[in-house]
Amino acid sequence: MLGELVNIFIAAVLCWLLFIVVDVAFGLPEKGGVSGADAIASSVDRAGGDLNGGSMMGNIVCSPDASAGTLLAACGVYAAGVGGGLTAAVLVFIGNRICHDPGYAGTTGAVLATFMVYGLGMAGITAAECIAGMVIAILTIQGISHVQASRLLGKFWGWRT
Repeated sequence: MLGELVNIFIAAVLCWLLFIVVDVAFGLPEKGGVSGADAIASSVDRAGGDLNGGSMMGNIVCSPDASAGTLLAACGVYAAGVGGGLTAAVLVFIGNRICHDPGYAGTTGAVLATFMVYGLGMAGITAAECIAGMVIAILTIQGISHVQASRLLGKFWGWRT
């Protein structure tokens, strides 16, 4: 039981880093890139959070990439191995195009998540534990404290400028 909790914690940290690294590497977002992201960012800003971090949160929530794409990829690996994860990445790309989002960051995140989950599986962390870790990572970004999460995300966002 303790081993599973440690594995889930490791997966959560790695997933959290994956979300942030992909957004920062692609320069996302300078502003809300999809419908609804601006509303989330301004709401977080009004509550005392960081506007840029709020934009990152908004894009993570409103675009079918970062959290949703990586979670879909992990579920794909769980269900059908690497092929399932890559199929999920194709679906993420299609979902991004439907949202008029170029989809490069989301698709890249889903592909990276596929290979991360597969690699962690080879290291003894199961796809199910990765899925649990991703859910925890998403909750820490979105569900616990918008103000504090946006400030932390804003610091990461500031590193790229």
